[in-house]
Amino acid sequence: MGFVIRRAARYGFCSGVRAADIKVRRFAASGRRGAILGQVVHNERVVEDMSRLGVRTVQSLEEVVEPVVVFSAHGVPPSLHRLARERGLEVLDTTCRFVHDIHRASQRALAAGSHLVFIGNPDHREVIGYTQDLDPATYHVVASLADVEAVDWSRYEHITIFYQTTLNAEEYEDVVRAIERANAATRRAETICYATRENQEAARRLAAAAEIDLVLVIGGRHSANTKHLYDICARLKPSHLIQGAADIDPAWLGGVRGVGLTAGASTPDYVMAEVEARLVELGGRRA
Repeated sequence: MGFVIRRAARYGFCSGVRAADIKVRRFAASGRRGAILGQVVHNERVVEDMSRLGVRTVQSLEEVVEPVVVFSAHGVPPSLHRLARERGLEVLDTTCRFVHDIHRASQRALAAGSHLVFIGNPDHREVIGYTQDLDPATYHVVASLADVEAVDWSRYEHITIFYQTTLNAEEYEDVVRAIERANAATRRAETICYATRENQEAARRLAAAAEIDLVLVIGGRHSANTKHLYDICARLKPSHLIQGAADIDPAWLGGVRGVGLTAGASTPDYVMAEVEARLVELGGRRA
């Protein structure tokens, strides 16, 4: 009888990533030369596409020999704009509007005398963009209760908490509440983008469905939001994080009645279509 293939109600490219992808493709189509500082989005297929279009990826401004540098959807520290201009580079800025909002909101909070707390990965490019130019005394980046317990939060008059936009906020509720207990003058900024929330909730509903026995989460190996989608699904059903159709192991499908598909915010629609087509080849039928 085979198995049913069902897509999550919401998945894949968010508006910020879609806008970044479109901007770079239009730039490439114009025939101009440029280089992307870091992956424009955290998806290896997109990076390969950009390279084929003639817009290569570099890891530092020093590597840019083209006339234009592209700043990715994750954003950059404000100082990089100045450094780019000093090197005579034109900037194509594809920073997500939600990330721009956090840059502005964190600067307003700092100017008002608040100590900043970023919930997230200190090595993630989005978080580096928020913090690299700040005085280390004005902020903390935390991701665990151990991080929270290492700080005397009572010494700050006010605290404002910002989330890395790609996180599953529910997973960090204990971390945030621990800070709030330590300092009553703590407020949370609303910084998880709506697309991340909707994708996560849709993935949760998909994995919880009775007819779904297996979930495939499609995305880049360095994509934080894809990893969070996988974590949500894996708590409910057997799940695999894959980059594309070639990663599917037919052995996973033995005895499976339904396969759920979801994808990270940096995953192009065509990759989802390729995965679905491969599952049809392996005996699946679209719901």
